[in-house]
Order: sequence, then C-alpha cells, then structure tokens
Amino acid sequence: MTTQEVKRSKKKSAQKESITQEENKAEKPSKPVELKYGPTVSFPYQRVWSRCVLILGVLLIVWYNNRQGKEVYLAKQKDVLVSRTQNVDCSMDYRDELENYSGCIPEKCGRVVTDKLVSTTEADVLLRLAKSGIDLAGSDGGASILDLHSGALSKSQGFINIYKLPEAKKIFNSIDSAIYKVVKTKIQHAVAHNFGVDINKIYLTKPTFFSRMTNKSAKTIHDEYWHPHIDKETYESFHYTALLYLNDFNKDFEGGRFIFMDKNDVNTTVEPRKGRVSIFTSGSENLHLVEKVKSGTRYALTVSFTCDKNAAISDLSFTAALN
Repeated sequence: MTTQEVKRSKKKSAQKESITQEENKAEKPSKPVELKYGPTVSFPYQRVWSRCVLILGVLLIVWYNNRQGKEVYLAKQKDVLVSRTQNVDCSMDYRDELENYSGCIPEKCGRVVTDKLVSTTEADVLLRLAKSGIDLAGSDGGASILDLHSGALSKSQGFINIYKLPEAKKIFNSIDSAIYKVVKTKIQHAVAHNFGVDINKIYLTKPTFFSRMTNKSAKTIHDEYWHPHIDKETYESFHYTALLYLNDFNKDFEGGRFIFMDKNDVNTTVEPRKGRVSIFTSGSENLHLVEKVKSGTRYALTVSFTCDKNAAISDLSFTAALN
C-alpha cells in the first residue's frame, strides 16, 4: 500500500468516527439547562380570562348593591313575632319638643313589631268595617281612607262624611265600636310599655283611619302614598304612630311593604301580616314610605298618640257618630 493510499484510509476512518459521534449525540437526550433565576414563567391564558370575568362580576355586584342601598328586614310576612325591636337615635327636634311633656319622653326611639297583640277575630272585624265602609264610596285613584272619628271618606277626588249616609247604620254598631276600643287600648299599652312612657300621658289623636291601597293610577296628591315622609311633619300632633295590618303581603296583595329609610342608604322593611302591629316614634328618625301596591288590595288601620293633651280626641262611639 502506497503512502497516498494510507492517508486516504485514515481520512475515511476519521470521517466514520465523526459521523458515529454525531449519531450518538442525537440519540442521547441533552440535559436541560438550569436557569439562574428559576423556571420560565408561563401564562395559562384560559385561567387568566376566567379569573378576570369572575372579578368583574364581583365588582358589578358590589357596585349594584351600593347603588341600590342595603335592605334589612325588621319583619317578614312569614314571621310570627312576639315582639321585635329596633332602636334608632331620636332626632333632636323630636326630643326637644317632648321635653315639654313630662312622662312622655321615650327611653329610646325606634320601632317595634308584634304579631301577638291583636287577635285574628279582632283583625277580621276591623277588616270587615274597612271594606264595608270604604266600598260606600272610594277614591278614583289608588288610595282611599276612612277616618273613623270625623267620618271623612274618600269619594272620587274628594271626601264625604260616611256617618251622613243612610247605609252607614247597617255597617257600624256598638259591638264593633267596643272591639275597636279594645284594640286601641291594647296598642296604647304597647306604646307605653315599649317606649317606657306613662300610659296616662299619651292620648289618642286624629286622624285615626282605615286605608285601602290598590294599583290604580293616582288622580290627586292624596293618592300618592308612596313618597317618603315623616309623620310628625304630616300630622303635627303625632308623637307615636301605630299601624295595624288587616291582610297579608304576597297573599292578598303584592308590593305595599312598609320601609323605614335609614342613614347610609339602609332600608328597614316590614312586610304586612294580618293582625301585625308596627309601632314607632313619629319624629324624623323614622322617615318612611309605603311601596306602590302592584296587585290586589292592601288594608290597614292607623292609630296614633300624642303627648299634647290639647290635641287629644275622645274614644270613638259609632252609635253617637251616627245620631
């Protein structure tokens, strides 16, 4: 073998060895490079988007709730309450006025709801009176009243005296008058007990009236019962207000809930229940409204008390009123 042939042979051997080494490198997996600052961050885009949607939903709910204000329930229709109280700070004007009436200043201002004060039978008698009396006339709009002491009854867009109607003698009698007086006395005792005032220093005051509310469109300002108001401003003599509900929310009517409008956009709601009595101090600490009735007919009786003896009215006698 010549020298030239030996060189060619060595060159071919070197090329084969190089190819073999490259093939071995390709077959053997390379060791991953260790990064100085830990693994590379990856972004699971689907998870990121789902979390963004969830956060956005939560923010929308919070915004909506803040815009609408918070609602708490003092009494739901299904509740059967012996007594439930919610205290609030007395307004300064209310307390300042009552400083003039010894024994009539509440220990605390607030609201009380009870379902154990008025019996079902008593509520049924008063509901019958409300229906029979208001049906003799009634407002053209959604709100009608019957003032038991003056006899003022809504008719069309004005008022008439129900005790001047011949039909009234078929509706009112001495037994009904006695039942009304028993209910009024029970409520008066409840006011005195719950607010810590002398029962002999609070007096029945006018107006004392049945109300009927429907979803008819308002015809006069008297039909617009849904505006926020303060009883002490509407009726100057009122110091303690009581409402007796004569039928049931979500059974006899929809809407018509009673709502106290408190500070920080908090609404405190009372759902009417037959025989339920709601009592509250009449000052600006108890700004309130009645929701519009959506369907059905809502009946209630308002009975209120004053600390001013000069604003007191005598107990009702249907027999005397009809004569």
